Amino acid sequence: MKAIKDLRLLSRLELENRLKEFKKELLKLKVEVGSSSGSTSSGKIRRTRKNIARILTLLNQKEVQLQ
Repeated sequence: MKAIKDLRLLSRLELENRLKEFKKELLKLKVEVGSSSGSTSSGKIRRTRKNIARILTLLNQKEVQLQ
């Protein structure tokens, strides 16, 4: 994942697209863990959740700046 500095340079549309990608990835990881078919580490799930939170924070900051 890119640093938060790099994410700040992205437009709102790009951030929303990244958010969709991370949510799909998180769903896939949760299914893998639930089915016990893969050896997915909890670290990947944690990183993905944190990346989602980072993007949501940036989207909220951009929205506040527009008001």
